[in-house]
Amino acid sequence: MNYPFKRSTRAALWLGIFGSATAFALLSLHHMSAQTETDKPMATTKNDAALDSADLRKRLTPEQYNVTKENGTEPAFRNEYWDNHRAGIYVDVISGEPLFSSLDKFESGTGWPSFTKPIAESRVFEKVDTSFGMERGEIRSRKSDAHLGHIFDDGPAPSGKRYCMNSAALRFVPAEKLEEEGYGEYRPLFAPKK
Repeated sequence: MNYPFKRSTRAALWLGIFGSATAFALLSLHHMSAQTETDKPMATTKNDAALDSADLRKRLTPEQYNVTKENGTEPAFRNEYWDNHRAGIYVDVISGEPLFSSLDKFESGTGWPSFTKPIAESRVFEKVDTSFGMERGEIRSRKSDAHLGHIFDDGPAPSGKRYCMNSAALRFVPAEKLEEEGYGEYRPLFAPKK
């Protein structure tokens, strides 16, 4: 016997699945296009404090705000620091707090800047992220509570960790400008070995 409600239920189910997939695809495209801003990152200094949302929207580029305050992810291989090989430190784009050193940066092949460890464990904290149907460790800046990226257990020795960060959450300070920008205590890290 053929029951008409079974056919309509099945059609509604498929229509719902198709509609959800379409909505997800459109939102993903919108999100990716919003992340292709080419604005240069704004400058921060070591003494900058985290600001409220309205102030941050004025100070940060749309991509920086999306990444740091809305937990966004910038496109792989299309970000400022994934292929940066200069000596220096990476600071929080909001607070200016030193977070990572180029000495701990490595080629991960992922298209994002990757580090084996933070410059000091106390500068970041890990939080469980269950977005996109998976569980992973989210890394946030302790001082500004900015979303920085994620941590994975597929990095090189000795830690085996890969801190996969978003360039939009960071600002690079070259070793030769550390004193000038108020980060002189990190200059010895980059002194020639004797």
